[in-house]
Amino acid sequence: MKEIEVSGRTVEEAITNALKSLQAKREEVEVTILEEGSKGFLGLLGSRQARVKVVLPDSPEKVINDFLSKVLADMHIQARMELRPREGYYFVSFHGQDLGILIGRRGETLDALQYLTNLAVNRILEHKIKIILDVEGYRKRREQTLINLARRLSNRVKETGNRIVLEPMNPQERRVIHTALQNDSQILTFSEGQEPNRKVVIALRH
Repeated sequence: MKEIEVSGRTVEEAITNALKSLQAKREEVEVTILEEGSKGFLGLLGSRQARVKVVLPDSPEKVINDFLSKVLADMHIQARMELRPREGYYFVSFHGQDLGILIGRRGETLDALQYLTNLAVNRILEHKIKIILDVEGYRKRREQTLINLARRLSNRVKETGNRIVLEPMNPQERRVIHTALQNDSQILTFSEGQEPNRKVVIALRH
């Protein structure tokens, strides 16, 4: 966050001077008028300049980048970060060698880092945002693996008539299973148990 106090003959001139100094647009800053200013007698004697305080908050991109850069440095991990705003959230992808440590067992480390990033960044920003982290396309590959698993197990349920209980999954992965089988008229899916051990159940629809 950058904060400066600037003077000018008028409030608008002071704001304009501040924007030039900060290299920012009007809609990006917060302005507090400290002194309106006055022209004085005959526009000369006793005149006072206007003074404003202008604050330029850190952008979500900067806050995200600063936090994750520190985490990577603390973990002694060298990785390139690619940050892209998408509709409704910010997507961060890590690229580099030997980044399995960032993913962890079935993505547990990545999920934990994503949770901490959302928590830390939203403590700083005025408006809440959502951040999704990925490592070398891991989430897309994991999603396809889960879709294939769902279809394979649903066929087994149809063959045997017995329901199948999957391993515990986070809400995002459970949603992939439910979505993959939602149009199968013979199959019913639901979740049971308590977090973090909540599981998806695949069963025949009666």
